[in-house]
Amino acid sequence: MPPLIRLDNLNNTEEMMHLAVEASPNGMVITNREGIIVMVNSTTERLFGYSRQELIGQSVEILIPERFTHHHPSYRESYLSESKSRPMGHGRDLYGLRKNGNEFPVEVGLNPVETNHGVFVLAAIVDITDRKHAEEMIHLAVEASPNGMVMTNYDGVIVMVNSTTEMLFGYRREELIGRPIEILIPESHRSSHPELRKNYLKQPSARAMGHGRDLYGLHKGGKEFPVEVGLNPIRTPQGMMVLASVIDITERKNQEQQLMAALKEKDLLLAEIHHRVKNNLQIIDSLLGIQSDILFNESAISILKESQNRVKSMALIHQILYESSDFSSVDFSSVIQLLVNSLASSYALDSSRIQVNIDTDPVFLPIDISIPLGLIINELCSNAIKYAFAEHDSGNIDISLKYLEPAVLQLYIADNGIGIPEDFDIENSSSLGLQLVQLLSEQISAELTIQRKNPTRFILNIPIQGVQPG
Repeated sequence: MPPLIRLDNLNNTEEMMHLAVEASPNGMVITNREGIIVMVNSTTERLFGYSRQELIGQSVEILIPERFTHHHPSYRESYLSESKSRPMGHGRDLYGLRKNGNEFPVEVGLNPVETNHGVFVLAAIVDITDRKHAEEMIHLAVEASPNGMVMTNYDGVIVMVNSTTEMLFGYRREELIGRPIEILIPESHRSSHPELRKNYLKQPSARAMGHGRDLYGLHKGGKEFPVEVGLNPIRTPQGMMVLASVIDITERKNQEQQLMAALKEKDLLLAEIHHRVKNNLQIIDSLLGIQSDILFNESAISILKESQNRVKSMALIHQILYESSDFSSVDFSSVIQLLVNSLASSYALDSSRIQVNIDTDPVFLPIDISIPLGLIINELCSNAIKYAFAEHDSGNIDISLKYLEPAVLQLYIADNGIGIPEDFDIENSSSLGLQLVQLLSEQISAELTIQRKNPTRFILNIPIQGVQPG
């Protein structure tokens, strides 16, 4: 353990310097012009494994690995000729040599010290083993990455790449180190890149590059390929660096194009299906119309007309889907309006006597709910038009479709006509229309409530899973 130095004995500059050297957390070695060690501190003893008595009077080369000692005297002379504070071995990896023969990485700062006995050199030595280990771990992680990894300095000059980058761009790393990053960017984007890089460095953060834009890399052979780039700022002793992670997304782009083509083909197919279904239903409608024209039995004609209206109801839904850009849901507000218009025309509704009022939320439903619900509305509106009002009576038919809550729709159809007779058994009715209403309500899991008069009212609460208000 070094002798304790008392402050009250300090009486000159050399003693002050001795105290400063001894107190330093770094290894401190002072040599004369010939490279002979004249002073060390306790940290130096700990770093190199020598006692200070073993070092004082020895050449400083005792602390340097043998492979470097040949050039060291010339480096020392060169330094003494310029005689200024600076890092030692700038740009080179430096190593110290312990007494046991082990080498370890160091960082050395040199400072000339003028004394009455001449110029000495004060070397501050830092063991950077932990830092080197961390750098090596980072290097291994970068090298092992499945993505291309490119590190550039503040000026956009490439300082490091990994093997994946070599494979992606077709360059050897020796061809890339020291070159501007623009070598990897297509010519069409090169002119704007320096400005983009400059703006990024004003507020550097980990983020995707070129958000919202298609990015491309340039292969050594001149071929461009789509890439995805992530940027990460890294602060280093050499200044701000940017680590770019580069992924070749050629395969993903191909898959996206194939998917888009498949979706387009599917859309065309669905449109064609809805178009053909609508056309076939219109043919059935026409056949029913032709059949009713050659009949004279009013009851049969009425049955055919009701069947025609049911067919038209389904055809309208397929027509709306055919004209829609989204085949997964039907704009049911439009369906209701078209259905009412069709029924009004079919039954020659006198709008001066009977007013139909429609009030709906924006509602979009899947086809497996739309068709049953459309048929229910068809039946209930048809019955109201045909039976609710006597020949010269007037009144209103009210149709409402509203969201009771996000997952429940309520269909409300009411009229202020004569009502349903008390002796009419609704549940066991032989009427095909009412039977359809009850069966279709069960099909879509709707809760049906009927009020006979004042007003006559049909209410359906329909659970809609996964369909939100429009």
